Amino acid sequence: MNIIILVKLVPDLVEELAIDSSGIALDTTWMRMIINEFDDHAIEQGILLKERNGGVVTVVAPDLEGVDDVLFTAAAKGADKLIKIKGDFIGANNHALARAFSAIVKELQPDLVLTGVQANNDLDGSLGPLLAGCLEMPYVGYISGVSLGDGKSRTRKEYPGGLIAEMDVSLPAVLGIQAAEQPPRYVAVSKVRQMMKTSTIEEQAATGLDMAGGPSIGRMFQPETAQHATMITGSPEEVATKLVAIFKELGVL
Repeated sequence: MNIIILVKLVPDLVEELAIDSSGIALDTTWMRMIINEFDDHAIEQGILLKERNGGVVTVVAPDLEGVDDVLFTAAAKGADKLIKIKGDFIGANNHALARAFSAIVKELQPDLVLTGVQANNDLDGSLGPLLAGCLEMPYVGYISGVSLGDGKSRTRKEYPGGLIAEMDVSLPAVLGIQAAEQPPRYVAVSKVRQMMKTSTIEEQAATGLDMAGGPSIGRMFQPETAQHATMITGSPEEVATKLVAIFKELGVL
């Protein structure tokens, strides 16, 4: 089983984000990039499948600051092959990432492609369905469990309201992982450092990084306070009278 896992690096929302002088992009001077939370679950799910069914797990990520640590950590968890795509990915939208990833993935001829179901910097749709379109493979998202057999993937898909559906997907396919069957495993820093000495990151160039298809950003700004809430006090009758007056003023009544 040849399993490919695609990883995005996203801004760390714990840190304060700043907007650069252009007013249409984040200031990347001191911005900390971390692995997308759902992609971390995709790595865990891929390794679980390898442990149960055998095979090879390859983790692919774009060349951004901190990507080496992400890839070596994946190796410490059980990934067999690490690939870093070289190119100017700062500010790249998901359409561009999907095209860059698909060129690499086609060469690897995967049986299964896993990616996080979404990310905090998705402005033009999730990566998974865009990638599946480029690869001409079926896609199912919001997955919380995967099992393999007979050339198919049985997936547990979550729906609103706590509903769970099980469906069979013919392989090869792309799955958007919402939650692995167990929380992403912890690896000690010492093991990651060991991987830095024993594992190798293969570098491949992104061919024709095309930003077409993404949104055009006209302005970025911090949330601005328009007006504050008005607290209505008094007896229930007085509050009701005031509410009716407000609704009439707004044209609701």
